[in-house]
Amino acid sequence: MTRMRPRTVLRLAVALIGLAIGAALIGELSLGWAQGRRREAQSFAPNVEYDGRFTFARIRYTVGGDGGFRQDVKWAHDYPRGERHFNKILSELSTLRVRTQDSNILALDDPELFKYPVAYLCEAGYWRPSEEEVLGLRNYLLKGGFIIFDDFAQSDWFNFESQMRRVLPNLRPMRLTPEDKVFDAFYSIRDLTYVHPYYGVPSEFWGIYENNDRSQRLMAVINFNNDLSEYWEFSDEGFLPLEASNEAYKLGVNYLIYALTR
Repeated sequence: MTRMRPRTVLRLAVALIGLAIGAALIGELSLGWAQGRRREAQSFAPNVEYDGRFTFARIRYTVGGDGGFRQDVKWAHDYPRGERHFNKILSELSTLRVRTQDSNILALDDPELFKYPVAYLCEAGYWRPSEEEVLGLRNYLLKGGFIIFDDFAQSDWFNFESQMRRVLPNLRPMRLTPEDKVFDAFYSIRDLTYVHPYYGVPSEFWGIYENNDRSQRLMAVINFNNDLSEYWEFSDEGFLPLEASNEAYKLGVNYLIYALTR
């Protein structure tokens, strides 16, 4: 076996370190670009009247301090482009009557939430619901509602798990596999190998079932180490890989169809 000279080994090590730093910088720059857009002052359209059509319901919550950036409203990440793009895909693929341009923003303790069978909550690492909101979400889920948790990663899990213990003390998140029915609700998704669009960490899919029983209704789906709505938001800009955006749409469509038919 040929031995490399010390100088060659050193050069190789430096090259590998450089590649690792470069990959990390690309990830940070991409994340910084997206966050930079969110620093811009956000405006929110007024809610539309319920009329029976599917309307994307985004959950708002209070964040202590500035949530990282003065104009970075955590619960509003990817609003409104994420839901508009997703709604357009949903209307093209299904026979649902969908509001493609409008979406509603609701608190968990708002009685209006019960008009919407599916809710979406992002950045669960910053989510600290009041007692009223805890009760609101508990009642919503137990009475047939379905919630999608998205856009949170790494140590955010600890806060999410802590808050869900308040909401459903007797239920626990269960790691989902391709055998779970939600992944065969519309598209047949047989591979759950995904990575976070910026951090590069492997994604995990978790769910909360009634009575901790996989044969019963799935009440919540949890996209951990992932950010589906980021793929939705930028799917028309070529900023993120097209194939990954397509997979994010497939997951979202499956969640919706599952929730509306179970």
